[in-house]
Amino acid sequence: MQVGIFAKTFPGTDALSVLSAVRDSGYATTQFNLACCGLPSMPDTVPEPVVATIRVASETAGVSLAALSGTYNMAHPDISIRQKGLSQLAVIIKTAAALSIPLVTLCTGTRHPSDQWAHHPENRDPTAWADMAAEMSKALALAEDHGVDLGIEPEQANIVTSAADAKRLIAEMGSERLRIVLDPANLFESAAPSEARAIVERAVETAAGHIAMAHAKDRYADGRFATAGQGIVDFPDFIARLKAVGFHGPLVTHGLSAAEAPHVAAFLKELV
Repeated sequence: MQVGIFAKTFPGTDALSVLSAVRDSGYATTQFNLACCGLPSMPDTVPEPVVATIRVASETAGVSLAALSGTYNMAHPDISIRQKGLSQLAVIIKTAAALSIPLVTLCTGTRHPSDQWAHHPENRDPTAWADMAAEMSKALALAEDHGVDLGIEPEQANIVTSAADAKRLIAEMGSERLRIVLDPANLFESAAPSEARAIVERAVETAAGHIAMAHAKDRYADGRFATAGQGIVDFPDFIARLKAVGFHGPLVTHGLSAAEAPHVAAFLKELV
């Protein structure tokens, strides 16, 4: 397993300075975001000089690009907003292919009209799943054309809330390009440590064979997010279970400050 971090953890809009900070904090790989080179996270276009700059920055810093963020609300109630997001995702996928980034990370969305990470009571309506699945099918066609995988992350506020939901969607789509990003802290809200461990254990077993990336974020027992190693997620158990099911991909932390990054790198490296 390679230990990585969200590039957006570090301030700046110069790719080399951001990726150098990633390296200097103890990480070998990163989940990149185009905001780290001065563009919107979901741009309408990425000029070729920007692609070249990112490529050179990665090589110079010695930090590999494990994934590129491509999140938009795939279940937004306004179809025109979904269409705009898909158009921007096409740009992200093309950019990932140009940079040989193997994975583009997605958001399966919510019926919430203004926050793609916020729960909405209509998320469980079958039409929400249907709209998201239709969007995913179009996204997968783009991914197939460019040889890039797409990663869906179970999130309590989104349409896909569990590893079981993710496997259902993979089966419906029938594409090996659709993969799972597994973040233990997004599999539950408030829980006792033993409950959290059991939930994460079941998720790893369910997602086995489909995991492209693991995330390392934590939660306190009351539901607040925490820096990895500070909450109730049993990271030694989580990582051991990932290894047991044959996962050897990137383990990418986020939800921490730049100042905390070196300590978390050391914590995770000791476990992997």
